[in-house]
Parts: sequence; C-alpha cells; structure tokens
Amino acid sequence: MSKGEETKEKILSSAAELFNQQGYAGSSISDIMRVTGLQKGGIYNHFKSKDELALLAFDYAIAQIREHYRVALRNKRHAIERLQAIIDVFRSFVDNPIIKGGCPLLNTAIESDDTHPQLRDRTQIAMNSWQDMICLIIQKGIIKGEIRADVDADEVATIVIATLEGAVMMSKLYGDSIHMEIVIKHLNNYIETYLQI
Repeated sequence: MSKGEETKEKILSSAAELFNQQGYAGSSISDIMRVTGLQKGGIYNHFKSKDELALLAFDYAIAQIREHYRVALRNKRHAIERLQAIIDVFRSFVDNPIIKGGCPLLNTAIESDDTHPQLRDRTQIAMNSWQDMICLIIQKGIIKGEIRADVDADEVATIVIATLEGAVMMSKLYGDSIHMEIVIKHLNNYIETYLQI
C-alpha cells in the first residue's frame, strides 16, 4: 500500500468513527481535521468534498462489518448455525464495536433519512444486502431440509434485523449490554424453535 493509499485509509477509518459517533451533520471539517491529524488540504487532496468523504466512510464502515460476517460464517455450514453466527456478530456492537459509536447502519439510517439522500440510498443498499444475506441463508436452509418449508425468509430477516438494531439502540441508550443479551437469547430461541425442523 502506497503512502497516499495509507493516508486515504486513515482518513476513511477516522471519519467513519467520527460520523458514527457524532453523525454526518454533527461533524465539521475541523472535527475531521482533528481526528485525522491532517489539514484541510490533506483531506481534500483525497476527497472532493465532505459529502464524498461521508459516502466513502460509510462504505468503509460497512466493509468492516461485512468482513466480520465473513469470518463468523466461514466454518458454519448449517443454516441455523449461520443465522446464529450473524446474531452473535451483533454482540460486539455494544461492548466492542467494530466502528466506535455502535452500528453504522442504524446510526446512518436514522440520520440520513431526511437530510442526505445519497447517504440514505447507500444505507438502503447496505440494508438490502444484509436482508438478502439472511434470506439466502434461510432459502438454502429450506432447500437442504434444515429450516421448515413454510418459513417466510423476508419476515424472519425483518424480525432479526429490527430486533438486533433495537437492542443496539437500547443498550447504547442505557449504557447496559443486558438489552443485547436478552435479544440474542430470544432470537436464538426463536430460530431454534420456529425455524428449525
């Protein structure tokens, strides 16, 4: 990796954490300069605008999460194990977040819904990808006889995602991971009793 690429990645990593903690609108170029240790020219040498940086920082954050999913799913073959691995990745969003500030998908979805259409579109794409991953696991599980044939994959994906994101929000709000632990226990039970053959 060249020096320029290293600098760009450092900016993306720092900006991803900053935006995830303070929000896009709540982060000024001065904040970005502070967390990166660079002057304005050093940042704009790599990015055309704060908007471009926000979009690419979001992509960076989502790529970090996808990598955690990839690692968590690597040795899991059974659909139930794969769903539980996805759920378990969320445990870290509270106590040891992949990107400081919690779940970038949740935070960005809430912030960008009315204020930043491009970021909102990017967030929808990331959410669709997550929903598709869960649906595909369920659909393959049905085909392999690991999940009941009458299970609605889209419904389960919505339940899992909405419940996990709600647990992140409550755990952060109250500063207590018990909310995530309760949800993880519930979702694992739901998967084992409702989905499994």
